[in-house]
Amino acid sequence: MEELNKNIKKEILGVRIDNLDRFEILDKIKFFLTEPKFHQIATINPEFILEAQKNLNFRNILNSCDLNVADGVGIKLAFWRFGKNLKCRLAGADLMLEILKIAQTQKLSVFLAVNKNGLSTFEETKEAILKIYPDLTIEGITLEKNVSCFMFHVSCPIVFCNFGAPNQELFINSQKCDMIRLAMGVGGSFDFITKKVRRAPKFMQFIGLEWLWRIFQPQKWKFKKERLRRIFQAVIFFPIKITINK
Repeated sequence: MEELNKNIKKEILGVRIDNLDRFEILDKIKFFLTEPKFHQIATINPEFILEAQKNLNFRNILNSCDLNVADGVGIKLAFWRFGKNLKCRLAGADLMLEILKIAQTQKLSVFLAVNKNGLSTFEETKEAILKIYPDLTIEGITLEKNVSCFMFHVSCPIVFCNFGAPNQELFINSQKCDMIRLAMGVGGSFDFITKKVRRAPKFMQFIGLEWLWRIFQPQKWKFKKERLRRIFQAVIFFPIKITINK
């Protein structure tokens, strides 16, 4: 059993990642939705791991999550660096859609915690989701992304939050209650589903060049500047970090 856990779980710079294939990930999620307790999911990318190096609270929350899914080609490269093979790289936007599909099939309601200063409003996000999954019941709230301990009453078993890391993970972790079965931070996924931001073509996603696509997308300079900073962290600094780490 200990050897099995070693093969399933891997730490990259002190952050746990669950090395599961797509079917195992979805099976776990379906199980979480049957269990009457709170479960937190994180989709780990290089930016998460770098932030966790300087933010101990964030790292502790990630390592206490019920499921940590690898998101980003940098994680796959990090596994190779440490002599392991990553079974599945699943983007947060794709995982959110899979969970929404399960929610519609099982007739489970969904709660959206939406960033007040984000590109997509709650109503826009709700409308876009209902175009794909028309039978879903969707509730939500709009908040500032730096709210970390604002408690609210949620009667939905599934919660998505788009505050961006680490704010979304800290916020979700502060909402622990048995009514919520599954909660996940989704970053820019709402903007993808509303088409405020275009995702890279499938072939670029597959070969890990989604970051290159994002550089050339039109957007306001303040957002472009932040995007370039994040790309530098993920594409340049993270590989250096894992290369020199023993």
